[in-house]
Amino acid sequence: MKFVQVIDYKTERSDDMNQLMDKWVEQTKGKRTATHNIIGRDRSEANHYVEIVEFPSYEEAMKNSHLPETDRIFQEMVALCDGMPSFTDLDVVREEQLNTATARRFFHEIAVGGNLDAIDEVFAADHQDHDIMKEEDTVVGSDIIRSDVTGWRNAFDFHFDLDRQVSEGDDVVTLWTWTGTHKGDFMGIAPTGKQCRMTGTTIFRFRDGKIKETWWHYDAMRLMRELGATG
Repeated sequence: MKFVQVIDYKTERSDDMNQLMDKWVEQTKGKRTATHNIIGRDRSEANHYVEIVEFPSYEEAMKNSHLPETDRIFQEMVALCDGMPSFTDLDVVREEQLNTATARRFFHEIAVGGNLDAIDEVFAADHQDHDIMKEEDTVVGSDIIRSDVTGWRNAFDFHFDLDRQVSEGDDVVTLWTWTGTHKGDFMGIAPTGKQCRMTGTTIFRFRDGKIKETWWHYDAMRLMRELGATG
């Protein structure tokens, strides 16, 4: 179970505090068990900060706390604070990566499921698309997604296996495996009935909860080879 520690403190020396955190990161290379760190400043009280530190588990957090470097940095941190920091220990009982869930909607609900009405819910109207199979570097508009999905669905019966997804900031990266049976015309190639397979990576960049920009990288040469278009 993931574990989160919330540290609440006040300080007038934010620059010194940032340098202290950089020092801790440098000194604990290869030893720290913390996986994610966020520091936020209170908009209504400029000297009030909240730090959120994520760990794989409570046990791993305790290992981190027992590092000599952590103890030394903590003493220096207290000296920079206006008063004693407060600590809240939380077991994570629910976690939602909302952008990741939206990315999965494209693969499962739109591409495989054929719900084209959901495109306007998932993609921004001024969506920018970058695809290695297209001559243009960038195609703008959510209609290109509707056109592409329709073309692939007409040419293949297919499904996606989502092998791995990573979310950071506004980006969701999906490593996928696509398997399809060639049933209709595809780039001038008549239906062959062959089952094809390729792997790829898609990067979705989000804005205001919708996909604003997309990059497609996939093994197009393998697909064309399996369709008999190349030697």
